[in-house]
Amino acid sequence: MTVDLVRKLGSSVASLSFGCSATPDAAANMFDDLVQELKDALGPSSGLTSDDVDLEHLTRLMEEYQTDERQWARFAMGDASRGYTRNLVDEGNGKSNLLVLVWSPGKGSPIHDHGNAHCLMKILRGTLTETRYGFPDSDKEEPMKVISEKGYRENEVAYMADELGVHRVWNRGSDFAVSLHLYTPPNVAKGGCHIFNPDTGKKSHVKNCGYYSAYGQKL
Repeated sequence: MTVDLVRKLGSSVASLSFGCSATPDAAANMFDDLVQELKDALGPSSGLTSDDVDLEHLTRLMEEYQTDERQWARFAMGDASRGYTRNLVDEGNGKSNLLVLVWSPGKGSPIHDHGNAHCLMKILRGTLTETRYGFPDSDKEEPMKVISEKGYRENEVAYMADELGVHRVWNRGSDFAVSLHLYTPPNVAKGGCHIFNPDTGKKSHVKNCGYYSAYGQKL
């Protein structure tokens, strides 16, 4: 993280360049290729429901891409006052949402569900920790039960869906982390999601899971 970036974060907003050019040369456009490949894989109909998604193929495409900061930095807009930012990259023919999330140091997401959608997460920079919980019993107020906790490093891919529980993702590090998320179908963007109190299991519906930026432009 450069000194200039830290100064920019003093005013809370930063487009992360990580000390390298944010514009890839003509031969270094593999991120754009990935965006198109994911869109092609979903096609005109896939992703309308969770059942018609070829999850293995989408996972393989995410795994094959090797992160290069020059290729995705234009989408990585962070805000140190927030746990993370959601930056829209592509809407996959209307059948998905592809987002770059920028995670502030020492912060993360609340515990949340995924609105009956698939979520693939690839680490583009740094490391992230995922903590998974069982769905709470709606008739009881009690601490939520941890199912698992795992750290993910650059280029690793994780999968999450409601049948696996609920989770939170957080950045234990002292620097910003960046991840790429593919949601199919884009249910959360359209209908919101539920967040959960870890101490009681009580859930609340969040209607607006909006974007911090879209297509490289801050909203």
